[in-house]
Amino acid sequence: MPHFVIEQGNALLTPQDRADALRLAGQIGADCGFIAAEDIKLRILDVTDFLMLDGREGFLHLSIHMLAGRSCAQKETLTIALRDAFSARFPGVDSLSFACVDMDPVSYKKHLRT
Repeated sequence: MPHFVIEQGNALLTPQDRADALRLAGQIGADCGFIAAEDIKLRILDVTDFLMLDGREGFLHLSIHMLAGRSCAQKETLTIALRDAFSARFPGVDSLSFACVDMDPVSYKKHLRT
């Protein structure tokens, strides 16, 4: 925890783009000051079927799922840093969006193989 989930359609077009997106998200998360680098998990989910009614043809949406308890200011600082870095690295992507998703610490359960 936290989970950085990148959903993308027609945005990360090369293996290098995909690697850069994972590394960039991970580094910004690790540098934010309230997430331990060793706790970050990252993944990309490819969306092949999508329609954007405004005519845009590609998107990248990054959701950061983390246990509730961070302040609104912390979450905003993180999403702004992600937005700015991804905008600079992927200027050709039609739509970039970022959101922090609070998870209920009581109901969240996991099991790690030892």
